[in-house]
Amino acid sequence: MSLKDPNVLNPSAKKRVAIVIANPAVSTTTGWPVGFWWSELTHPYHVFTEAGYEVEVFSPNGGKCEADAMSDPNDASGYSKTDLISQGFIHTPELKALVDNTKKVTDIDVARFDAIVVAGGQSPMFTFEKASDLHAKFAAFHAAGKVAAALCHGVAILAYVKDAQGEYLARGKTVTGFANCEEDFADNAVWDYGLLPRDKHVMPWRIEDRMKEIGANYVQAGLWRGFAVRDGNLITGQQNFSGEETARLVVEALGR
Repeated sequence: MSLKDPNVLNPSAKKRVAIVIANPAVSTTTGWPVGFWWSELTHPYHVFTEAGYEVEVFSPNGGKCEADAMSDPNDASGYSKTDLISQGFIHTPELKALVDNTKKVTDIDVARFDAIVVAGGQSPMFTFEKASDLHAKFAAFHAAGKVAAALCHGVAILAYVKDAQGEYLARGKTVTGFANCEEDFADNAVWDYGLLPRDKHVMPWRIEDRMKEIGANYVQAGLWRGFAVRDGNLITGQQNFSGEETARLVVEALGR
Protein backbone atom coordinates (compact mmCIF):
# COMPACT_ATOMS: atom_id res chain seq x y z
CA MET A 1 0.00 0.00 0.00
CA SER A 2 1.43 3.40 -0.99
CA LEU A 3 1.94 6.11 1.61
CA LYS A 4 -0.01 8.31 -0.81
CA ASP A 5 -3.03 6.14 -0.19
CA PRO A 6 -5.54 8.37 1.70
CA ASN A 7 -6.29 5.51 4.10
CA VAL A 8 -2.70 5.45 5.40
CA LEU A 9 -2.01 7.59 8.48
CA ASN A 10 -5.16 9.57 7.78
CA PRO A 11 -7.84 9.14 10.47
CA SER A 12 -10.36 11.09 8.41
CA ALA A 13 -10.27 8.32 5.81
CA LYS A 14 -11.74 5.74 8.19
CA LYS A 15 -14.59 3.72 6.73
CA ARG A 16 -17.98 4.46 8.26
CA VAL A 17 -20.87 2.03 8.56
CA ALA A 18 -24.46 2.75 9.57
CA ILE A 19 -26.08 -0.24 11.26
CA VAL A 20 -29.88 -0.11 11.39
CA ILE A 21 -31.83 -2.09 13.98
CA ALA A 22 -35.60 -2.38 14.20
CA ASN A 23 -37.76 -0.56 16.72
CA PRO A 24 -39.81 -2.65 19.15
CA ALA A 25 -43.23 -3.81 18.09
CA VAL A 26 -45.87 -6.42 18.86
CA SER A 27 -46.24 -9.41 16.56
CA THR A 28 -49.59 -9.48 14.79
CA THR A 29 -49.35 -13.27 14.50
CA THR A 30 -48.36 -14.23 18.06
CA GLY A 31 -49.12 -11.18 20.15
CA TRP A 32 -45.56 -11.30 21.55
CA PRO A 33 -43.23 -8.32 21.85
CA VAL A 34 -40.64 -8.38 19.06
CA GLY A 35 -37.47 -6.45 18.34
CA PHE A 36 -34.01 -6.75 16.83
CA TRP A 37 -31.63 -9.70 17.30
CA TRP A 38 -28.55 -9.03 19.39
CA SER A 39 -25.98 -11.01 17.40
CA GLU A 40 -27.03 -9.33 14.17
CA LEU A 41 -25.92 -6.02 15.67
CA THR A 42 -23.03 -7.10 17.87
CA HIS A 43 -21.20 -9.50 15.56
CA PRO A 44 -21.04 -7.07 12.63
CA TYR A 45 -20.14 -4.27 15.06
CA HIS A 46 -17.24 -6.37 16.34
CA VAL A 47 -15.96 -7.17 12.83
CA PHE A 48 -16.21 -3.53 11.72
CA THR A 49 -14.51 -2.04 14.77
CA GLU A 50 -11.75 -4.68 14.56
CA ALA A 51 -11.19 -3.44 10.99
CA GLY A 52 -10.88 0.11 12.29
CA TYR A 53 -14.24 1.30 11.01
CA GLU A 54 -16.44 3.88 12.68
CA VAL A 55 -19.93 2.51 13.39
CA GLU A 56 -23.14 4.34 14.26
CA VAL A 57 -26.43 2.70 15.22
CA PHE A 58 -29.77 3.86 13.85
CA SER A 59 -33.40 2.73 13.84
CA PRO A 60 -36.34 3.82 11.70
CA ASN A 61 -37.93 5.83 14.53
CA GLY A 62 -34.87 6.45 16.69
CA GLY A 63 -34.84 6.09 20.46
CA LYS A 64 -34.55 3.02 22.66
CA CYS A 65 -34.70 -0.36 20.96
CA GLU A 66 -35.42 -3.74 22.50
CA ALA A 67 -34.00 -7.09 21.48
CA ASP A 68 -35.87 -10.34 20.95
CA ALA A 69 -35.63 -12.13 24.28
CA MET A 70 -34.06 -15.32 22.97
CA SER A 71 -31.19 -13.35 21.43
CA ASP A 72 -30.07 -12.22 24.89
CA PRO A 73 -27.34 -14.49 26.32
CA ASN A 74 -28.91 -13.98 29.76
CA ASP A 75 -32.41 -15.10 28.73
CA ALA A 76 -33.80 -18.02 30.73
CA SER A 77 -34.24 -20.05 27.53
CA GLY A 78 -30.46 -20.35 27.21
CA TYR A 79 -30.80 -20.15 23.43
CA SER A 80 -28.00 -17.57 23.04
CA LYS A 81 -25.98 -18.33 26.17
CA THR A 82 -22.79 -19.04 24.20
CA ASP A 83 -22.91 -15.66 22.43
CA LEU A 84 -20.00 -14.05 24.25
CA ILE A 85 -19.75 -11.17 21.79
CA SER A 86 -23.29 -10.05 22.58
CA GLN A 87 -22.67 -10.63 26.28
CA GLY A 88 -19.70 -8.30 26.18
CA PHE A 89 -21.60 -5.67 24.21
CA ILE A 90 -24.57 -5.73 26.58
CA HIS A 91 -22.30 -5.32 29.62
CA THR A 92 -20.27 -2.46 28.17
CA PRO A 93 -22.19 0.69 29.15
CA GLU A 94 -21.05 2.89 26.25
CA LEU A 95 -22.03 0.20 23.75
CA LYS A 96 -25.37 -0.61 25.39
CA ALA A 97 -26.09 3.11 25.23
CA LEU A 98 -26.01 2.91 21.44
CA VAL A 99 -29.13 0.70 21.60
CA ASP A 100 -30.81 2.72 24.31
CA ASN A 101 -30.57 5.91 22.26
CA THR A 102 -30.49 5.09 18.55
CA LYS A 103 -30.44 7.84 15.96
CA LYS A 104 -33.22 8.13 13.41
CA VAL A 105 -32.67 6.69 9.96
CA THR A 106 -33.52 10.12 8.54
CA ASP A 107 -30.32 11.38 10.19
CA ILE A 108 -28.14 9.13 8.04
CA ASP A 109 -26.08 11.30 5.67
CA VAL A 110 -25.37 8.93 2.80
CA ALA A 111 -22.35 11.00 1.78
CA ARG A 112 -20.71 10.40 5.20
CA PHE A 113 -21.04 6.62 5.20
CA ASP A 114 -19.55 3.86 3.09
CA ALA A 115 -22.16 1.21 3.89
CA ILE A 116 -25.54 0.59 5.45
CA VAL A 117 -26.23 -2.72 7.21
CA VAL A 118 -29.80 -3.63 8.19
CA ALA A 119 -29.95 -6.14 11.04
CA GLY A 120 -32.82 -8.53 11.57
CA GLY A 121 -34.82 -9.93 14.43
CA GLN A 122 -38.56 -10.49 14.39
CA SER A 123 -39.65 -6.84 14.31
CA PRO A 124 -38.63 -6.12 10.68
CA MET A 125 -41.31 -8.53 9.45
CA PHE A 126 -43.96 -6.36 11.08
CA THR A 127 -42.49 -2.85 10.86
CA PHE A 128 -40.38 -2.50 7.72
CA GLU A 129 -43.32 -2.25 5.33
CA LYS A 130 -44.08 1.24 6.62
CA ALA A 131 -40.44 2.25 7.13
CA SER A 132 -40.38 4.39 3.99
CA ASP A 133 -37.42 6.48 5.17
CA LEU A 134 -35.38 3.30 5.52
CA HIS A 135 -36.45 2.16 2.05
CA ALA A 136 -35.21 5.48 0.63
CA LYS A 137 -31.87 5.40 2.46
CA PHE A 138 -31.16 1.80 1.46
CA ALA A 139 -31.94 2.61 -2.18
CA ALA A 140 -29.77 5.74 -2.00
CA PHE A 141 -26.75 3.79 -0.73
CA HIS A 142 -27.12 1.24 -3.51
CA ALA A 143 -27.65 3.87 -6.21
CA ALA A 144 -24.54 5.71 -5.05
CA GLY A 145 -22.48 2.55 -5.52
CA LYS A 146 -22.05 2.16 -1.77
CA VAL A 147 -22.55 -1.12 0.06
CA ALA A 148 -26.14 -1.90 0.97
CA ALA A 149 -26.43 -4.96 3.21
CA ALA A 150 -29.14 -6.77 5.15
CA LEU A 151 -29.27 -10.02 7.06
CA CYS A 152 -31.77 -12.53 8.37
CA HIS A 153 -35.26 -11.00 8.68
CA GLY A 154 -33.64 -7.64 7.97
CA VAL A 155 -33.74 -8.81 4.36
CA ALA A 156 -37.43 -7.95 4.63
CA ILE A 157 -36.32 -4.49 3.47
CA LEU A 158 -35.84 -5.93 -0.02
CA ALA A 159 -39.54 -6.73 -0.24
CA TYR A 160 -40.15 -2.98 -0.45
CA VAL A 161 -37.08 -1.17 -1.81
CA LYS A 162 -37.23 -0.18 -5.46
CA ASP A 163 -34.69 1.48 -7.75
CA ALA A 164 -35.03 4.70 -9.73
CA GLN A 165 -36.82 2.81 -12.51
CA GLY A 166 -39.44 1.51 -10.10
CA GLU A 167 -38.12 -2.06 -10.15
CA TYR A 168 -37.49 -4.05 -7.01
CA LEU A 169 -33.85 -3.55 -6.08
CA ALA A 170 -33.38 -7.30 -5.56
CA ARG A 171 -34.93 -8.28 -8.89
CA GLY A 172 -32.42 -10.31 -10.91
CA LYS A 173 -29.89 -10.30 -8.05
CA THR A 174 -28.62 -13.20 -5.97
CA VAL A 175 -29.69 -12.85 -2.35
CA THR A 176 -30.18 -14.87 0.79
CA GLY A 177 -32.16 -14.38 4.00
CA PHE A 178 -34.06 -16.41 6.56
CA ALA A 179 -34.85 -19.67 4.80
CA ASN A 180 -38.13 -21.58 4.61
CA CYS A 181 -36.51 -24.57 6.33
CA GLU A 182 -35.64 -22.27 9.23
CA GLU A 183 -39.16 -20.85 9.37
CA ASP A 184 -40.44 -24.45 9.44
CA PHE A 185 -38.08 -25.21 12.33
CA ALA A 186 -39.28 -22.15 14.27
CA ASP A 187 -42.95 -22.97 13.67
CA ASN A 188 -42.50 -26.56 14.76
CA ALA A 189 -40.65 -25.48 17.90
CA VAL A 190 -43.46 -23.20 19.10
CA TRP A 191 -46.07 -25.79 18.15
CA ASP A 192 -44.25 -28.56 20.04
CA TYR A 193 -44.03 -26.37 23.15
CA GLY A 194 -47.70 -25.49 22.86
CA LEU A 195 -46.94 -21.79 22.45
CA LEU A 196 -49.06 -21.49 19.30
CA PRO A 197 -51.83 -23.59 17.78
CA ARG A 198 -50.77 -25.43 14.63
CA ASP A 199 -52.82 -23.20 12.37
CA LYS A 200 -50.71 -20.18 13.43
CA HIS A 201 -47.22 -19.25 12.22
CA VAL A 202 -44.50 -17.20 13.86
CA MET A 203 -44.08 -14.97 10.80
CA PRO A 204 -46.77 -13.33 8.66
CA TRP A 205 -44.84 -14.08 5.45
CA ARG A 206 -41.53 -15.62 4.43
CA ILE A 207 -38.32 -14.06 3.12
CA GLU A 208 -37.44 -16.92 0.77
CA ASP A 209 -40.89 -16.95 -0.83
CA ARG A 210 -41.07 -13.17 -1.21
CA MET A 211 -37.61 -12.88 -2.73
CA LYS A 212 -38.53 -15.46 -5.35
CA GLU A 213 -41.83 -13.68 -6.02
CA ILE A 214 -40.11 -10.38 -6.80
CA GLY A 215 -37.66 -12.03 -9.18
CA ALA A 216 -34.54 -12.40 -7.04
CA ASN A 217 -32.27 -15.45 -7.27
CA TYR A 218 -32.67 -16.69 -3.70
CA VAL A 219 -29.98 -19.05 -2.34
CA GLN A 220 -29.27 -20.55 1.10
CA ALA A 221 -26.74 -22.84 2.74
CA GLY A 222 -29.01 -25.06 4.82
CA LEU A 223 -30.51 -25.02 8.27
CA TRP A 224 -28.74 -22.62 10.68
CA ARG A 225 -25.51 -22.46 8.67
CA GLY A 226 -23.66 -19.15 8.65
CA PHE A 227 -23.87 -17.82 5.10
CA ALA A 228 -23.78 -14.55 3.20
CA VAL A 229 -23.68 -13.62 -0.46
CA ARG A 230 -22.55 -10.57 -2.40
CA ASP A 231 -24.01 -9.42 -5.72
CA GLY A 232 -22.24 -6.23 -6.72
CA ASN A 233 -22.74 -3.76 -3.88
CA LEU A 234 -25.73 -5.67 -2.47
CA ILE A 235 -24.85 -8.03 0.39
CA THR A 236 -27.25 -10.31 2.27
CA GLY A 237 -26.85 -12.76 5.15
CA GLN A 238 -28.99 -15.82 5.79
CA GLN A 239 -29.89 -15.69 9.50
CA ASN A 240 -28.75 -14.83 13.02
CA PHE A 241 -25.66 -17.03 12.72
CA SER A 242 -24.52 -15.05 9.66
CA GLY A 243 -23.61 -11.69 11.18
CA GLU A 244 -19.88 -12.24 10.94
CA GLU A 245 -20.07 -13.65 7.41
CA THR A 246 -22.15 -10.68 6.31
CA ALA A 247 -19.79 -8.15 7.90
CA ARG A 248 -16.72 -9.79 6.39
CA LEU A 249 -18.20 -9.44 2.92
CA VAL A 250 -18.76 -5.76 3.66
CA VAL A 251 -15.12 -5.40 4.74
CA GLU A 252 -14.02 -7.30 1.65
CA ALA A 253 -16.01 -4.87 -0.50
CA LEU A 254 -14.78 -1.73 1.26
CA GLY A 255 -11.24 -2.65 2.24
CA ARG A 256 -9.57 -1.31 5.36
